[in-house]
Amino acid sequence: MSLNRAVEIQRPAARSIPCPAYKRLRAWLLVLSLAVVTPLAGAQKEASGPQQEADKKSDAGQPTAKPYSTVFYPSGNLRIEAYLYKPEGEGPFPVVIYNHGSRAGRERLEVPFLFVATMLSASGYAVLVPERRGYGKSDGTTFAEEVGNDVGQKLIHRFYEESSDVLASLEYLKSVSFVDSKRIAIMGWSHGGIATVLTASQSDAFRAVINQAGGALTWNRSSDLRRTLTDAARKIKAPVLCLDAENDANPDSVRKVCDSARSAGAATKTIIYPPFTPSNPPPNIAPGHLIFTAEGMPIWRGDVQAFLEPVLENRQGH
Repeated sequence: MSLNRAVEIQRPAARSIPCPAYKRLRAWLLVLSLAVVTPLAGAQKEASGPQQEADKKSDAGQPTAKPYSTVFYPSGNLRIEAYLYKPEGEGPFPVVIYNHGSRAGRERLEVPFLFVATMLSASGYAVLVPERRGYGKSDGTTFAEEVGNDVGQKLIHRFYEESSDVLASLEYLKSVSFVDSKRIAIMGWSHGGIATVLTASQSDAFRAVINQAGGALTWNRSSDLRRTLTDAARKIKAPVLCLDAENDANPDSVRKVCDSARSAGAATKTIIYPPFTPSNPPPNIAPGHLIFTAEGMPIWRGDVQAFLEPVLENRQGH
């Protein structure tokens, strides 16, 4: 596969006008997609939920049929919940592990990330969305309980704990009949982008890595996080795609990760999109961070699909 190894691509601003059906669907999609940040004193956790009122209003509009199965797998002595999506057909399919962000105050809400998982499954990928420890019905303490306002070693320790839960999913995927466990990609947004980089640095199982704004909200205030992510990136061997918007808190978080991975020999591509502002921006988060919600997906979907298809040899993608 050929990648632009050192080129940062600036995309022209593109905000498509949603069709009426999209407007009707957007309400219930938001409850499943928004895992964005509410800055806490001294910590500014990656990706909790600023639009809680919109979430509450959307509950009644969720569809009853679920396009996924809820599964559980072991991680050490913990039981981890995850959502498994199967594309149409028999397989075996390449699989994408999608890592969610944190959601302070709503950790125990189950969020299957329908908008991104259904986009990927429609392109011929199986998708696994682990809740990781302390989220949904997974065992373990919540992120806030363990980390509090720390931006140092407590924070880093927790990120490595959560990455161990993602690594544990690799063994589970070997038992799924329709999954090709030799064609695995990993992808994550915000807090989940951090988990993605750390996980990919500890295993050669991944053939593609997608980092969506990982660490952007805490980058300026945590030297431990900056050092940890760049050190981890240098251990990644798979191709890496780093994405963010120009008006996120600090897009340098993804730039530096891809720079570090490239310096160690990995093929990388960094795309920084023009400023993005959602239709109902919360006041306490950089608006560009929300480009990776359902509302912003039309902007980056094509780049994700174009990156994954040749790396995972997905001939069913469309």
